[in-house]
Amino acid sequence: MTSSPEHQLLLELQDLIIGTDSVAAFLGGLSVIAAAEISRSAGTEVECGVTLKLSKKTATVGGSSPRAIHLDKIEQRVGDGPCILALKVKEPVLMADARTDPRWPGYQRHLLEEGCLSVLGVPMELSEEASAALNFFAPSVDAFSEETIREADRFAEIAGRAVRLAVRVGTAENAADNLAAAMTSRTAINLACGIIMGQNRCSQGEAMGILMKVSSHRNQKLRDVAEEIVLKVSGEEPATYFDK
Repeated sequence: MTSSPEHQLLLELQDLIIGTDSVAAFLGGLSVIAAAEISRSAGTEVECGVTLKLSKKTATVGGSSPRAIHLDKIEQRVGDGPCILALKVKEPVLMADARTDPRWPGYQRHLLEEGCLSVLGVPMELSEEASAALNFFAPSVDAFSEETIREADRFAEIAGRAVRLAVRVGTAENAADNLAAAMTSRTAINLACGIIMGQNRCSQGEAMGILMKVSSHRNQKLRDVAEEIVLKVSGEEPATYFDK
């Protein structure tokens, strides 16, 4: 039976969780996938930053590009904007035209200097203690249609569900099968990152970023891309060994 697009995305995000060591690292990887998904929907190049909220504090934790991180951090410095408001009201907040929107004049000036004319903030519930928001940036006005906003909202809901499911699986009793499956995926991803680090002389974080971009561009699950890399280099499929 063919899986639905939402189910496939949920599986891909679960693979991403398995391949990262923290919520912040997961959210950084998530931004790459989110930017690719919403760019296709919007029909223009969209970048994505991620803001994490713990207690009452917010901070930029990642982005699909250095520029996306820079734009997200500008909103943190100003102290208000679509992303921060989306976290407060718990629904998407759109700035359709940064040239004329009167709500955040300080932030607006910075956006215009950076050549960013549309912004969409979309909240994402992670747990009772933490939430996040995806901050989408586009170079043209009216880049985010109602359908694109709905798609971004669905994406955030699925991503939040993936995190919450991972927490439940990680704390559930009698989860040996889930743990074994997770370890197998983690092995492939870690091995692939090691290969990329050796080939590109880069850090583990940079290798993970490369792996996630390949996954997004090919529209393949992260684990599948990792297994292909390992098989190509070693001639064998990755295996996980457990102490007896």
